[in-house]
Amino acid sequence: MNSYIDIQALPVDHAAHRPPGGRLLVRWLGQAGFLVRTAELTVVIDAYLSDSLAVNHRGTTLPHTRMMAPPVAPDALRDVDWVLCSHAHSDHMDPGTLPVIAEHNPKCRFVVPRAERETALARGVPPDRLVPVNAGEQLELDGNSTLEILPAAHEEIRMDPAGQHHFVGYVLRAEGFALYHSGDCVPFAGLPDLLRAARPDVALLPVNGRDPRRTTSGILGNFSFTEAVDLCMSAGISVLLPHHVGMFDFNTIDPEELKVHMSHVPPGLQILPPDPALCYSLQKMQGRKCAC
Repeated sequence: MNSYIDIQALPVDHAAHRPPGGRLLVRWLGQAGFLVRTAELTVVIDAYLSDSLAVNHRGTTLPHTRMMAPPVAPDALRDVDWVLCSHAHSDHMDPGTLPVIAEHNPKCRFVVPRAERETALARGVPPDRLVPVNAGEQLELDGNSTLEILPAAHEEIRMDPAGQHHFVGYVLRAEGFALYHSGDCVPFAGLPDLLRAARPDVALLPVNGRDPRRTTSGILGNFSFTEAVDLCMSAGISVLLPHHVGMFDFNTIDPEELKVHMSHVPPGLQILPPDPALCYSLQKMQGRKCAC
């Protein structure tokens, strides 16, 4: 029988609580950060909810001043079961966010690339709650949820001498959904095949792109919007929430350009705008979606 994904855009206060069974709730936290809730599980991914980068880069040519305020304080994130960090850059593994979440969520566990274990400890992750992983592995979460770890290429695939990946992505399986967060990533050989095998329904992909100016400044890039759409179409992904926008003026996509891109997408792909005032409730429905 045919099925489709029913998506409701809701005021962000709906993200304060877990949804009913069968639904997936997704809230953008700015940059590459997300809050994902199901009836059994609360997951935070790559949350940057402090000004740690502005403090560290004060007085430099790239001061890392926020273009948007944190949509939620890190100590307001409660009932968190898992935190996922895709790599060690501070806007994904934030020393101003991780220890605060750990303090207020004493049962929360923290998944990080095994190659960045020591970095995670230095950023304030409690050692007894740290879960190091590598690409190709799978992790059992709470309830019937699982996590698959995929490689990521933040302009390149990078591994330590032991073959542990520094950059990873995650496929979260929960409530009948497969949700893919690529981490910071560009297209690389084999990624479409990995995704066709994983069969995600929803993709959370960075779309700030890359260019020689940023590369020269040491700023590693990501998918362009077109590349993100092409990846979704190639892998059969039906929902895309683009991100890594609107945080730092030297490393974003113009908001008007993003709007134009989002208004011109191929049939079969639905774009969810990254909006800190909204959260998205998703449910799989049987039958054909009404075109009325």
